[in-house]
Amino acid sequence: MWKVKPPVVFPKETRYRPILESLVPPDPMSQFNLRRGSPEEEFPNLCRNSTWMGRILTPAMYRRQFDRCTDSGVIFDDVIRPGLEEPGESSGPVSVGCVAGDAQSYILFCDFFDRVIEAYHQHKITSQTPESDFNYDNLKGGDDFDRSYAVRCEVSVVRGVEDFSFPTHCSRGERRQLLTLARRALQRLEEEELPGRLLLLEEMNQEQQRELNLNAPSSSQLRIGIARDWPDARAIWVSKDGSLVVWVNMEDHLRLVSTREDANIAEALKCICINLQKLEVYYRELRHPFIWKQQLGWVTSSPADVGTGLRVSVHLKLQHLPKHRRLEDVLQRLRIRIDKSESSALYLVSNVATFGLSEVVLTQLVVDGVKLLIAMEKRLEVNRDVDELVPTQK
Repeated sequence: MWKVKPPVVFPKETRYRPILESLVPPDPMSQFNLRRGSPEEEFPNLCRNSTWMGRILTPAMYRRQFDRCTDSGVIFDDVIRPGLEEPGESSGPVSVGCVAGDAQSYILFCDFFDRVIEAYHQHKITSQTPESDFNYDNLKGGDDFDRSYAVRCEVSVVRGVEDFSFPTHCSRGERRQLLTLARRALQRLEEEELPGRLLLLEEMNQEQQRELNLNAPSSSQLRIGIARDWPDARAIWVSKDGSLVVWVNMEDHLRLVSTREDANIAEALKCICINLQKLEVYYRELRHPFIWKQQLGWVTSSPADVGTGLRVSVHLKLQHLPKHRRLEDVLQRLRIRIDKSESSALYLVSNVATFGLSEVVLTQLVVDGVKLLIAMEKRLEVNRDVDELVPTQK
């Protein structure tokens, strides 16, 4: 019969353990002399908070996270600050109301983040690795929209870089190292495939910023720390043919954007998939791969972008459909959203979720949704009923 061996005791370890424990704090939080009260005293007022953070966070959950701290110094109050600064409105889309300061935040505060991700993306987190599909040839359509309604499209994807804190928490040194990495990776992209140029924000004049639709940081971005030290180590890389723009150290480490004035989503997705995979290889060779978590997929600072980090949007000319009584029901079933643009006649149609579906499937939802919205708008123009076009749940 097997017997459990007694633990080995080292006399010196027993003798010096109290001294070692006094020198090395068991909890990173003990390194900070924060004058905070108890979790009950520090719990925020969420009575009028309409974010997912405000709906999900409870005193018991706050108590569990209260004394936790990541290796880079992110505490739970840093995570929920965006939702406290911008509590949202009771009507309209619900924002996540939180950010991750670093990749470890998703692990250390997982019982909070997992609930927010599941609520926002309407998809359960399981032990299975999220599906990924960069084969743009699997997309059906996307190059045949009615140009009388579809004005332009944009496909973008965000990525976080391993070993660096996210923009809300990173230091100046980290941000400058990220810029150096981006410069080296994008230089290889220029040499092998796509000529372009890197523009530093601090060296750009107002006219150049206007051409690239660059705006000054919002008050919210300043409050939550995204725009600290602006415009230090921020840059934009623009391809010579204008097919691709890469944002460096803005709201995320990297954001790739492909905009098409012909509203050809298929070509925009192709551009993103090809160049993203090349950059992924370059960053891996630089020993700083993109951040991937087994149960979440690609992760960045916002839980709203986990999974694929993909955003697909189309500007549509719509007059009758935005006023239709069944529009919200249609959008919910199609799993897309409509937002007003700067022009009263233009509406921005985009995907809601980025988690739970592959890149091609998410793009297909937008393609199919745009086609259906155009068909419904055409019917409403001639006073025809659209109820028979209302789809089943996607």
